[in-house]
Amino acid sequence: MKRLNGAGTRLLATIREFTVAQRTIAIIGVAVLVLGGIALANAVGKPTMTPLYSNLPASEASAVVAQLQKDKVQYDLTDGGSTILVPAGSVDAERLATATLLSSGAGGYSLLDSMGVTASQFQQDVTFKRAIEGELAKTIESIQGVSAASVQLAIPEQTVFSDEKQSPTASVFVNTASTLTSAQVGAVVHLVSAAYPGLTDTNVSVVDQRGNTLSAVGGGTAGAASDQASDYEARTRDAVQTMLDKVLGPGQAMVTVAADVSRSSGTKRSETYTTPSQAPVLSESTNEQTYNGGAANGGAASGVLGNDTTSIPAGGAAGTGSSGKYVSKQGVKNNGVDKTVTDETIVPGTLNRQTIAVAVNTPAGAIASTAQISQLVSNAAGVNTARGDSVSVNFLPFSNAAAKQAAAALAQSQKDAGAAQTTEIITTAIKVVGGLLLLILLFVLLKKLFKREEPAATAVDGGVLGVVPGGLPGDPALLGAGAPGQLGGWAGMPGAQGLPAGIAPTEVLPTADPAYAQMQADVDALAGGDPAQTAEYLRVLMGERSRA
Repeated sequence: MKRLNGAGTRLLATIREFTVAQRTIAIIGVAVLVLGGIALANAVGKPTMTPLYSNLPASEASAVVAQLQKDKVQYDLTDGGSTILVPAGSVDAERLATATLLSSGAGGYSLLDSMGVTASQFQQDVTFKRAIEGELAKTIESIQGVSAASVQLAIPEQTVFSDEKQSPTASVFVNTASTLTSAQVGAVVHLVSAAYPGLTDTNVSVVDQRGNTLSAVGGGTAGAASDQASDYEARTRDAVQTMLDKVLGPGQAMVTVAADVSRSSGTKRSETYTTPSQAPVLSESTNEQTYNGGAANGGAASGVLGNDTTSIPAGGAAGTGSSGKYVSKQGVKNNGVDKTVTDETIVPGTLNRQTIAVAVNTPAGAIASTAQISQLVSNAAGVNTARGDSVSVNFLPFSNAAAKQAAAALAQSQKDAGAAQTTEIITTAIKVVGGLLLLILLFVLLKKLFKREEPAATAVDGGVLGVVPGGLPGDPALLGAGAPGQLGGWAGMPGAQGLPAGIAPTEVLPTADPAYAQMQADVDALAGGDPAQTAEYLRVLMGERSRA
């Protein structure tokens, strides 16, 4: 305890000797060390957090948090409260404890488990529809970016009293954490349409929580046509540009593609008829009439045989010319024909027409002509002139202003990067030097704190005098230097042991005046004449000072 009190006293004395700047640096250093220790303790003591549940609705997240608070388990909320993090060691136990709080098992085919044998046909149909909707919703929620989903199926009732068949439709509501791509929306549409018989892609509507229609009934996925046009333009442009760069050189040609993609959808039916080479007779009818008189020789009667109209002379084989009789025969034959019925579905994204514009740098004209470049571009892009596609090739001098700006931007970027690197080096050096200065200051503080005071020795008249801290009690005039044998009892005093021979435990006065010299001579004479009386006088004098 005495050692600690002494260390604290020395520390306070050392701090008092500091200047204002030294005290400020010392305070800052101590604060940095304390804050660093606290941060390190928190980082080491904080457990590793692992997701317990993700994409939870607000009601379920609230129930899970209440259970965690009841179990006194540390937790963190992220993603707007939809993701709950707990320590890695508590994940399994808390999932078992909160399993009944989630409503994931309330829908889907689990609805059929509680259905009794007395359920009506209507109840069975509605429950089955709800089961399919629940399974579809849970499956859609597994898609990245979808936090919640709801599916509604509209299944028309089939009846024998109507020959018009209605197709089922579906509406999907999704709560998205991020914007869904066209591919993801298409995946939702295909997933729902394939889950129920008779449900097609064009009869599925998808809407998000912002009210945006991602897929409309009869219109397909919103933005699908524009995305397909952009993709087609990019693919065609890259193919033509790569070919021209190899033929003319990099940077010698620029290609632009504009594609007209159909945005409408629907169905188209067409019927065609063809006559086969040997068509069979499907039906045949003949009508024969006979006339008597009224016809002159050489007259003619007209009749129809088969599908042709034939004139029969009155006096020919078909009648009796002399008597004016003739016979009229008429026949109809129905031959079989081929009939073809074609149903075509028009989907968005059909390429109607494309135009390609190619600008070639003038010096590159010596490499290839306009006709050669146009032919290469047409073949590479699949140009169809019957569809209305066109290719335009022009030789123009290219401007080098962009290249100069790019070079200047590159140089400036390199300069900024060099300046940033220099700044980073200087900052790092300042941090290192500051850290070293702080360590040196801390070392000096510790050294002064734990440094022991050593008794000083002063040489007087060829001898060495010891210094007794605090002086000796008694008359100050007796604290001079003298021969060890002049004052009796000094050798037996406490603190005198361990000193070399010829050293008295006294302090040397910094300056000597005549009065002090005279007093010292008197004391020496008294000690030399009567040592016993001198010792007694000193003991009395020291006793009085100790009592005082």
